[in-house]
Amino acid sequence: MGPSAPLVAGNARVKDARRLSRRSVRSERRLFLADGPKAVEGALEVPGRLVEVFATPAATERYDALARAAREADVAWTTVDDRALASLSDAVSPAGLVGVCHFLDVGLDEVLASAPRLLAICADVRDPGNAGTVIRCADAAGADAVVLAGSSVDAYNPKTVRASVGSLFHLPVVVEPDAAAAVRAARAAGLTVLAADGAGERDLYADAPLEGPVAWLLGNEAWGLPEDLAALADHRVAIPIHGRAESLNLSTAAALCLYETARHHRRG
Repeated sequence: MGPSAPLVAGNARVKDARRLSRRSVRSERRLFLADGPKAVEGALEVPGRLVEVFATPAATERYDALARAAREADVAWTTVDDRALASLSDAVSPAGLVGVCHFLDVGLDEVLASAPRLLAICADVRDPGNAGTVIRCADAAGADAVVLAGSSVDAYNPKTVRASVGSLFHLPVVVEPDAAAAVRAARAAGLTVLAADGAGERDLYADAPLEGPVAWLLGNEAWGLPEDLAALADHRVAIPIHGRAESLNLSTAAALCLYETARHHRRG
């Protein structure tokens, strides 16, 4: 018997997976969609994280090694037609495969108990692309975790997952509704909390205390950090701007802060 025909958009299994595009359904079922080969590959590296992969026949052929690895891990690899795949992806040009994955966030207490050296605490970050890029930057810099605090965007928003390019599966992500509690807990655990603030009294490259364990506190894209939250940090640190730009994009500022801290840690 030959291979079965690809599932269509109206298939019950495809429709059931498509419901995960809604945050309420994701939260209820603690499952989310991971779009693209990097995300699927990242999920596959964590045992038990990947539930199923929906892929077009063309993507199955193109990512043959990934398909084999999934099957060897007893993860269902289900072929679907192009319209069905497009219904599961919010990408303009879908890569042809989408994974269904279990939630992966961990508690802040668990992260702090592991004696982290470098954290990123994102307070009220609303743009999913920025959140995903901060996770990617933190992963690249060797950070120990990212905390999405306050009213930050859903960690499992498809755009957040895609912007992390697989890094969502590489380091712990914490979801903490109380940003002030996250800052206090980080300080109590022995981390120096540094608020990224354009008007800060310390200079990132001159006198910021980066040698010990550090938690960077990063604010909202539009209005930065609320005064009461920034006041909880040990220091406010500015990134010097030498040209005429008013400020830096959140994810760019995060990358500079995290990498400069990582440089100090590795030098020490």
